[in-house]
Amino acid sequence: MKPADLTPAGAHAKALTEPVETSAAPFHLWLVLWRAYRSLRAHSDASMRRLGLIESDFAVLESVFHKGPTQVNTLGRNVGLASSSITAAVDRLEHRGLVCRQGDRHDRRSRLVTLTEQGNRLIAFAFSAHQKAMEETAAALSLEERDQLLGLLRKWEHSAESLRQRKDEIRLEIAPPA
Repeated sequence: MKPADLTPAGAHAKALTEPVETSAAPFHLWLVLWRAYRSLRAHSDASMRRLGLIESDFAVLESVFHKGPTQVNTLGRNVGLASSSITAAVDRLEHRGLVCRQGDRHDRRSRLVTLTEQGNRLIAFAFSAHQKAMEETAAALSLEERDQLLGLLRKWEHSAESLRQRKDEIRLEIAPPA
């Protein structure tokens, strides 16, 4: 061992340059997943831009296309947008003539977002085109590999979500009284 290896800085530098015992180290898995997500997201965003849409607008149109008329607040939860963001997205789409708001006959306080004829045509085309773009990204994987990856990612997601919920519960238990 060289003298530089005995110093904390030398030991740290050596630890950073030594190969990890396995490429499946949790941090490495996360890093590869994050990089893959960034690449897939860039491909997805470019696909949507070619269709004249941004991700939030595509998500709103796709949700209403597949689920039918939906209350604005429910739509926001479905596509992961905060109240102000879903309002802005629906306003944008309404201004373009792709959706309209109408009263909910079951709840007069609520408004339903529905597709216009133009919105229905656009999302039907856009959904099909976006599916093809995403198929391009998955072409490197066999159907068996896709199924395996999907199962593993869901397993990891559920594990992480369970940990997050447990830590949130612990935080609530130890939180000082207000």
